[in-house]
Amino acid sequence: MQTLLDVILPVFLVIGFGYVAVWRGLFPVSGIDGVMRFTQNFAIPCLLFQAIAKLDLSQSFDPRLLISFYTGAAICFTLGTVGARVLFHRDWQDCIAIGFCCLFSNSVLLGLPITERAYGPDALTANFMIVAFHSPFCYGLGITVMEVARNHGQSPGHMARAVMRAMFRNALVLAIGLGFIVNFTGLPIPGVVDDALDLIVRAALPAALFALGGVLIQYKPEGDMKAIAMVCVIALIIHPALVWTFGATLDVAPDAFRSGVLTAAMAPGFNAYIFANMYGRARRIAASSVLIATASSILTVWVWLELLS
Repeated sequence: MQTLLDVILPVFLVIGFGYVAVWRGLFPVSGIDGVMRFTQNFAIPCLLFQAIAKLDLSQSFDPRLLISFYTGAAICFTLGTVGARVLFHRDWQDCIAIGFCCLFSNSVLLGLPITERAYGPDALTANFMIVAFHSPFCYGLGITVMEVARNHGQSPGHMARAVMRAMFRNALVLAIGLGFIVNFTGLPIPGVVDDALDLIVRAALPAALFALGGVLIQYKPEGDMKAIAMVCVIALIIHPALVWTFGATLDVAPDAFRSGVLTAAMAPGFNAYIFANMYGRARRIAASSVLIATASSILTVWVWLELLS
C-alpha cells in the first residue's frame, strides 16, 4: 500500500489535475493541445537527446535487456493483431492498429516518472536504453506491417520510402538519433546550451503528465469493449510477464530487469492513438484503450512493483 501512495498516486494525481482542469473548464482544450505539442515536439525530445548524449554506452548497453523487452513487445503486437482478426473479425488494417496499441507502452510519460519515484534517478539508465529504441522499433514494426497491408502489390522501394518518411517525421526519433551522434562522436555540448536544455527538461514530465490527463478526457470509452479489454490484458499483464520470463532466462542485471518489467507494465501510450489516427483505423478502440488502460494501470503497476520488490 505504501508503494501505491508514495510512487504511483503522485504521478496519477498530476494526470488527474489535467483531467479535472479540462473537465471543469479551468483549462481550455486548445491549451492542452498546445502543451501536448510542446512536450512531444520539444521538451521530451530535449530530455531524450540530453540523456542519450550523456549515456555511458559501454556501461549501460545491455543487449539482453533489449532482447527481453522487444521480443515481448513484438509478441504482444502479434497477439493483438491476430486476436483482433480471429476473435473480432476486423479487417487487417484495423487489426494492425489494434496490435500497435498492444505494442507501444507509455515508456516516457508513465515509465520514466514511476521508475524514478520507485527506484531513484540512477535507475533510469536502463529506461533510457529502452526509450532510445522504442519509437524506432515500434513505429518501424507498425508502419512496415501497415504499409505492407495498405500497399499490397506495390514495389519494396515504395514501401520502404513510406516507412522512412513516417519514421523520420517523428521528433522523438530525430532527438534520439542526434543524441547518439553526439554520444558516438564525443562532440561537447556547450555549457550554455546544456543549461538551457536543463530548463526545458525540468518541465517535460510534469507538463506531459498534465497534458495527458487533459487529452484523455476527450476520448470517451464507448463500444468495442471486448477488443479494448483484450488490449488492456495484453499491454498490462502479458507484456510485463513476457519481459519477466525472458529477462530471468537471459539473467538480466537486477536494476535493468526491474526497469524492463516496469516499463513493459505501462499502459499504451498516446502514440497508439496517433498511429490509429494517422491511418484512420480503429481510432475509437485506440483512444478508449489508452484511457481505460491508463486508469487500470494504477492497480496493475502497483502489483508489478510489489512483485519486483
